[in-house]
Amino acid sequence: MLNNKTPSLSKRGAIWVSCIIILGLYILLLYTSPFSCFANFSQAKELLYKIKEGLPRGTFIGAIGVDLNLDFTVDPPFLFNLPQKKVSEQYVNLNNTTGELYTSATEIDRETLCPDTSEGQGCFLSLDVFVLPQQYFQLVKVKISIEDVNDNRPRFPVEEICVSVPENAPINARYAVEQSAFDPDLGLHGVQTYWLVNDFGMFTLDVEENEGGELTPFLIVIEALDRESQAEYITDIIAEDGGTPPLLGTATLKIVITDVNDNCPQFTESQINVTLYGNTTKGAHLARLHAFDPDLGSNAQINYAYSERVPRDTRSLFHLDKITGVIKLAGKIDTGTTKFYKLTVLANGPGCIPAVATVAVHIIKVVTGPPAVIPRYIAAEKDGVVTIKESEPPFSPIAFFTIKNTDINQRVDCHLEGSGPFRLGPYKLFKNEYLLETTEPLDYEKIQEYELIVVATNTRGLVIKTFLKVQVLDENDNAPVFQQSLVEVSVEENNTPNTFLAQLQATDQDSESRGEVLYLLGGDAPGIFFVDRVTGVLTVTTSLDREEKETYRFIVRAVDQGTPRRESIATVVVTVQDHNDNSPRFINKDFTFFVPENFPGYGEIGVLSVTDADAGENGWVALSIINGSDIFMIDTGRGALRAKTSLDREQQGTYQLWIEAVDGGEPALSCVTMVTVLLLDVNDNPPIVLFPQSNQSYMLVLPSTLPGTSITEVYAVDKDTGMNAVIAYSIIKRKGGEPGSFAIDPETGNITLKRELSNRGLYSLLVKVSDHGQPEPLHSTVMVNFFVNETVSNESYIQSLLTREADIEVEERPWYIGQLTERHERYELFPCQPVLIGLSVICLGLFFLVITLTSYMCCKRLKRRDRKKRLEVEVPLKMKCESMQIVDRKLRQISNM
Repeated sequence: MLNNKTPSLSKRGAIWVSCIIILGLYILLLYTSPFSCFANFSQAKELLYKIKEGLPRGTFIGAIGVDLNLDFTVDPPFLFNLPQKKVSEQYVNLNNTTGELYTSATEIDRETLCPDTSEGQGCFLSLDVFVLPQQYFQLVKVKISIEDVNDNRPRFPVEEICVSVPENAPINARYAVEQSAFDPDLGLHGVQTYWLVNDFGMFTLDVEENEGGELTPFLIVIEALDRESQAEYITDIIAEDGGTPPLLGTATLKIVITDVNDNCPQFTESQINVTLYGNTTKGAHLARLHAFDPDLGSNAQINYAYSERVPRDTRSLFHLDKITGVIKLAGKIDTGTTKFYKLTVLANGPGCIPAVATVAVHIIKVVTGPPAVIPRYIAAEKDGVVTIKESEPPFSPIAFFTIKNTDINQRVDCHLEGSGPFRLGPYKLFKNEYLLETTEPLDYEKIQEYELIVVATNTRGLVIKTFLKVQVLDENDNAPVFQQSLVEVSVEENNTPNTFLAQLQATDQDSESRGEVLYLLGGDAPGIFFVDRVTGVLTVTTSLDREEKETYRFIVRAVDQGTPRRESIATVVVTVQDHNDNSPRFINKDFTFFVPENFPGYGEIGVLSVTDADAGENGWVALSIINGSDIFMIDTGRGALRAKTSLDREQQGTYQLWIEAVDGGEPALSCVTMVTVLLLDVNDNPPIVLFPQSNQSYMLVLPSTLPGTSITEVYAVDKDTGMNAVIAYSIIKRKGGEPGSFAIDPETGNITLKRELSNRGLYSLLVKVSDHGQPEPLHSTVMVNFFVNETVSNESYIQSLLTREADIEVEERPWYIGQLTERHERYELFPCQPVLIGLSVICLGLFFLVITLTSYMCCKRLKRRDRKKRLEVEVPLKMKCESMQIVDRKLRQISNM
């Protein structure tokens, strides 16, 4: 019993051990299974990816599952989910099974997404991703850093920036351009520098960076300024960022030179002599002083005043208008006490030493009374100043002068002093009436005012002078004038939009608004061109294509602001320079040339026409053969394809060449076309007879063969094609039998028996095999031999007949009409036909007699053998087995040609 229980206990122990081992493996499996990963997923993880803004849809960002080292072989599989889909899927797409992130259809614009971020902060798109199902759940924080790209050009806040600089600004004086450009891009992609399109040799730009990193351009004066020489400078200021390629922003910079009081008044005449008669009436105009100051505004204001050296009573006698400088007689002259007055007049300007002029008034005592000159003005007059338009025609009247207080016995002479296109003369027949008028058209642009003196002198030597000032009024009589009537501009095609072409400049000699010029495009100008109305800067708003149009010719108008407006035109010719942006193009997608075989070497097979829309060297095209250069060659100039040697269609009937066209641009552009050369067949191969194999072969024909029976055939092939390979068969000569005993099918070569064979022995047919080639058919011949007998007992005898009789010719006339291609040829095989026929009959008779006797003697002993031989001879002896295999192999080769 003990022995029986012991094994059971050991078995139970083994079972417990097994259970413990299984339990351990199970616990180990739990720790190594995906459930054990749950502890790892319990904590949230962060992932950071970096992308550039503006990426297209479908750009790969990152693989969350791969970056978390997840095991994708677990079951159930992982799922990835975006809880905030409205926000997240606007910019990214998440693959729910792989965890791969891609950009969505909405391109990310860093400046829109993070408008307030500075360079050091960065721009991030934050996503929460759930890893599911529940047993794998994990929250993953994904941050996508949006890197800046240079997709914004600098922009100025205004189109025109005005900077005021005083004309006395010292050299190296700095003036800030407060309206600096703004670029929403960061770092190097922001504004890096500023520069001027034209500095006129007077200015330069410097850029300063403040503590916040902003750049401010400063205008620096490098030469002395003079407002009186040039009052303003207009150019373009360019803001450039640091991208590759850099982007530019443009604004018009107007530098206004402000006036300072750097000029003092000056008299046009510092010494004036006036003769005054004692009886001159009060208020008479004596003289007009004129001083000028080239400054502007208050700096150019002039006040006229007497010097302190002029006594008070003299000042009371001669009134000086402090504004106009006109001196008039203010009281009655005492001719008994004073004969001369010296008036010292000062022209005062702000902050200036006064200019000094002296007026010498000579008093002439009048006994009988001097003549008086009384003016009556026709033109507009104020305070002795007459104004007249420059458009007035010649001989326009200005004023009448009447001479009074004249004695009857005195003669008064009245004349005009001063320069200018004026004349003073008696008016018709009236006495003492004088008319002042113009003699030529006045021109404001040459002289703006004239000072005239009407002098009246009597016989006693008394002189009366009347001063008159004539001012010419400007009118819009000058049209703007372009510096160049023909402006030629060159620009390279594929230019960037808004490319600067030229700055047009026109001047107008008229004053005020009549001389202000505006620039306008003519009606023939294409819409792609733009001219700034004020500055005359001509730009092209789009990219140009020389192949579309090489030259643009249009008119630019310069219009002033006068009434009526006047204008002039200039012709602008914009030439688009070529850029190698077009590949050569063959006029056909591919080319096929048909050439007869045996075409002579270096003959022209065909011409490949190729074009290139570019010009100059960019449009030069060179052709080359990529393959087949050992057989073919091509002329680069004409594109003519030639073969170096004569070609044989039977060796190769088709050639395919790849031709490359390369232009002369830098870098060069190219294209490739395929050329197929097909060789047309020429009848240069005669037919080849494959059966029978030779003129020495023969076949056994039983005498009992009935007419109409197909005996054998002639089989031939021709390596040519088409009609050159169509074969016709005809019997041209025969030996044995009567004419018409045999017939051959001209198409198939099948030979049939037409008449019963009465004689035994050897029959021979000379068959002509001819093709239908043009212009000259080719042919070959073959001898078909028949041995007419019941059996073949002696092959060596038949071979001797074939050898001996090979040169014997027998004429046979065709018994049918239209079967042979050459009906006019007649052949004579045997000239001694009757003799030979007789000898043949005797020989055949002796031959059959010997055979009959031999057969009779051996009939019983060789009966079975004879039967066997009869069965053998009934089979046509065309060819042996090896010959048949050779023929079959040749036929297969021919069929593959």
